[in-house]
Amino acid sequence: MNKKQKIMLARIFVSAVMMIALALIPVTGVLRFILYMAAYLAVGYDILIKAAKGIIRGQVFDECFLMAVATIGAIALALYDGSGDYTEAVAVMLFYQTGELFQSYAVGKSRRNITKLMDIRPDYANIEKDGKLEKADPDDVAPGSVIVIQPGEKVPIDGIVISGSSSLNTSALTGESLPRSVKEGDEIISGSINMTGVLKVRTTKEFGDSTVSKILDLVENASSRKSRSEDFISRFARIYTPAVCLSALLLALLPPLLSLIAGNTADWGIWVYRALTFLVISCPCALVISIPLSFFAGIGGASSAGVLVKGSNYLETLSKTKTVVFDKTGTLTKGTFEVNAIHHGTLPDEKILEFAAIAESASSHPIARSLQEAHGKTVDRSRAADIREISGKGITASVDGHSVACGNEALMHSLGLEPIPCHSAGTIIHIAIDGSYAGHAVINDKVKPHSREAVKALRKAGIRRIVMLTGDSRKAAEQVAAELGIDEVYSNLLPADKVEKVEKLLQTENGVLAFVGDGINDAPVLCRADIGIAMGAMGSDAAIEAADVVLMDDDPLKIAKAIKISKKCLGIVYQNIGIAIGVKAACLLLGALGIANMWLAIFADVGVMIIAVLNAIRALFVRKL
Repeated sequence: MNKKQKIMLARIFVSAVMMIALALIPVTGVLRFILYMAAYLAVGYDILIKAAKGIIRGQVFDECFLMAVATIGAIALALYDGSGDYTEAVAVMLFYQTGELFQSYAVGKSRRNITKLMDIRPDYANIEKDGKLEKADPDDVAPGSVIVIQPGEKVPIDGIVISGSSSLNTSALTGESLPRSVKEGDEIISGSINMTGVLKVRTTKEFGDSTVSKILDLVENASSRKSRSEDFISRFARIYTPAVCLSALLLALLPPLLSLIAGNTADWGIWVYRALTFLVISCPCALVISIPLSFFAGIGGASSAGVLVKGSNYLETLSKTKTVVFDKTGTLTKGTFEVNAIHHGTLPDEKILEFAAIAESASSHPIARSLQEAHGKTVDRSRAADIREISGKGITASVDGHSVACGNEALMHSLGLEPIPCHSAGTIIHIAIDGSYAGHAVINDKVKPHSREAVKALRKAGIRRIVMLTGDSRKAAEQVAAELGIDEVYSNLLPADKVEKVEKLLQTENGVLAFVGDGINDAPVLCRADIGIAMGAMGSDAAIEAADVVLMDDDPLKIAKAIKISKKCLGIVYQNIGIAIGVKAACLLLGALGIANMWLAIFADVGVMIIAVLNAIRALFVRKL
């Protein structure tokens, strides 16, 4: 509880004690009025000030105005009838402020949960100079700099480990408690915490472009994008509040005037009391407070699960998703290749891989790396000479004096060789040694561990149609689709083809279409889909920027969780709208008929608000979804 909330709690306590004491102590006359006004002003002076400021600015019809009119009216009625009973006026203000304190605490708790989660901004980066570590502002560290991260420190900037090994705590980014092991050559992202060893890292981005900065920007700006439900509530409140104020005025004036016209006595006190009760009941606090709080809590709950939603409008749209379209490489698969087999080899597999790995030693292409990993031994680059990369075909080199060629069928044909076709799915690398065909390697992308489970989870979450779009060959695409249980697959697509395919899918779908991707070539499709979902840990900056939802650990299983979170949040929003409008409508009718008194009015206002706020907080709890 912050200082402001503690002061409010003290004011509520003082006012409540004074009200109870005055109910028990026989004080009358002017002294009674002064003491009650002291109790009233102790708890409500700020509401009166806000109401006065609102009137001066022309923003009359808000909850402060309603509370001020209702409570001052109740005091005026007590003076008018000479009863000296000012309890209702103090009680209305007391309970209203109690509700406001409760709401403030709830919102503060929600914000603290997100702030704690997002407490990932590093304070400094260690730069080694003359054998000593100097602390520098992360904003001042240029890409390509070498920084040192010691155990217990936050990773300040994205980079590649050039020395050392350690375990990283990535829970603030991904929501996962298991540490991630890193070693030399691994990429690491800012915001995680180094747990064990000392790491030397070469930075690959500026701080402003690093993962931690992008996450903080996303969370800070999320509340600026309002959902349709929030917009509806804002429009509703602008029309509703003046309408109920006018209704209360008519309720106070028309019945007594009609009674006078009919020749009867007009009981102004009864009808003014009913009008004041009507005003207290009508205060739209539950709607105005609980709906934004529900979305805020939903975004916070999603963040704690490693899913960043850029605004409540996207959370609302996500809940209506019926079709999910996946990119393949880097989304459903790891984007890292492995050699599955050597076919038609004229030499032992180990020898073919050795020649291929050395020939490809100068290349940083993922396929080259997969051949080197399959070789399994340290590659001696000095054994390779006369390396030539032939664009669109492959590589030729001299290895230990033997001519080696690795590439596609076109490369083999250019060398006058006839490659043996492969019927396996995957990328096929043909290899020739000393002018003779030596066989071919079958290379496949690795499917992510949770991809199959993710497809099943999406179906359970109510997704009707799951589609995969990829630039890979038909065989490779169909193999992955069959393995994962995907409904439709489209292969050999360029980025423009993917956009065109999503356009067609949008025309045939009734519900919302979500596209999931990670590469820079996915950015146009992410923008075109109803909801764009990007892989945030290793996804491209363009994809993360274009997306509406970002998965911080690149786990496709989180997509179903994000949809479940959005549905839970929207369910809570609709519950709160139903509760608030239903209870208020019933109480307004009872108040107009004179059945409801000021105490029921307090429940209809403060009680319903507390119920709605408690319900909204449920959106924070998403672990069991």
